[in-house]
Amino acid sequence: MANTTFSGPVRSENGFQSVTKNATTGAFTTGTSYTDIITGSVQSLSGAGAVNLTDLITEITTTGANALTLANGATGQVKIITMVVDGGDGTLTPTTLAGGSTVTFNDVGDGVVLVYGAAGWVVVGNNGATIA
Repeated sequence: MANTTFSGPVRSENGFQSVTKNATTGAFTTGTSYTDIITGSVQSLSGAGAVNLTDLITEITTTGANALTLANGATGQVKIITMVVDGGDGTLTPTTLAGGSTVTFNDVGDGVVLVYGAAGWVVVGNNGATIA
């Protein structure tokens, strides 16, 4: 299908992609697939280490008292982190966390939804994790 602009609801059987049009040349550049953004991919992190910025979801398996880090993201970026195996507490220290400095995952099912903005990572959802 050719590039088309719509106003109103749109349905696609093969997913959507963002595109930008060069104002000078009129050329279109294909961006990210919205299917990938909405569905997201999963990082499986075992033990201490860095929670990545490239996957929407990070599932952590702790192997003791594990230190986790999270770099600053891009404005509007969403990150979901959840504990799937409890081998001890996992303590996440983001570079910038609004309203605190750490997030601790104590039990399987503990999880947070974070959004990155001007104040850094903001916890917009929390299931059992401790924000300190």
